[in-house]
Amino acid sequence: MKSIAALKAVVTATPFDDEPSGAELDAIEWEMPLILAEVELLDAQIMILDRAPSEVDERRVRRARRRVLAARRELANAPVGEVA
Repeated sequence: MKSIAALKAVVTATPFDDEPSGAELDAIEWEMPLILAEVELLDAQIMILDRAPSEVDERRVRRARRRVLAARRELANAPVGEVA
């Protein structure tokens, strides 16, 4: 029978420090307008889950979708690393 004890050191050799790197924080900051627009869209969709959407609700969802698309467009057209 082959022991896997020797592999344990390889699997746990690099401890994870639970903190994002500077590059990861920069990427999050760069995508923040899109993240906020997606949260707004999700909020609008959650509001209409248990009831029929009114005209105001439908407008809110449409506006939120347009904001998500605009934020995606801005990220796609921005040079890499430039914060919008």
